[in-house]
Amino acid sequence: MIGVLSGALGLVVGLVIGTLGGGGGVLSVPALVYLLGQDARAATTGSIVIVGLVSAVGMLTRLRGRVIDWRTGLAFGVVGIPAAWAGALLNRTVPQPALLLSFSVLTLAIAVLLLVRSSSTAREDTPPATGATGSTGVLAPPDRRSAVARAVKVIASAAVVGFMTGFLGVGGGFLVVPALAIVLGMTMPAAIATSLLVLTLNAAGSLAARAGHLDLDWAVLGPFVGVAVLGALAGKPIADRMSSAALGRAFAVLLLGVGGFVGVESLLSLV
Repeated sequence: MIGVLSGALGLVVGLVIGTLGGGGGVLSVPALVYLLGQDARAATTGSIVIVGLVSAVGMLTRLRGRVIDWRTGLAFGVVGIPAAWAGALLNRTVPQPALLLSFSVLTLAIAVLLLVRSSSTAREDTPPATGATGSTGVLAPPDRRSAVARAVKVIASAAVVGFMTGFLGVGGGFLVVPALAIVLGMTMPAAIATSLLVLTLNAAGSLAARAGHLDLDWAVLGPFVGVAVLGALAGKPIADRMSSAALGRAFAVLLLGVGGFVGVESLLSLV
């Protein structure tokens, strides 16, 4: 029964990652805790395994689309891996209610920012495969005057995303996509594709930090990951049919729902 439920949840998570380039962690953590009975620490570790493997598959499906900004993605990975390591170390010392409340507050804040951005750009929305540079949707290389400013934004964003990946165990996609879209100005399709590269790298770094402290229940994770991969493959065609503004709104609605649920559950556990 657990295997069937795990597989069903994996399908949802895979579809979300494949379609939105992130958000799988914000679903898999509460799913593992509230529906599959794991504690928060084991769930955050299991979530990183799930998100890392599924993101890698999702990234491979977008190699031909030329929407991945490899330079920015690799920069996020290089900076984010040590930051994820630091976050994973802190994760071991924080009580479960505080961990889940942090998850909820940050998720809700990001959702609001995404809704504001989606509303302000809806009239200027471009087709999913296009952006400021034409066919790729990836930003054009900055000129010399803006290069330093953009580098600072990339490094700061990568450090925050990496740290929260290790600390919350959510893969970081719910932060990566908004960071790429809002802070760096990418179109949603480009942000989603690049996010999958970042998630794969950050998950690897976060798992390395947990080496020797892994508590993985493969009876649960096996069906979850296996079906989630299939969901990720099905998610890309869905994303290809959605506009940039629609993708942003869908991502925000997902975060509002999950963040609100986890916040209420965490507060009730403190009463």
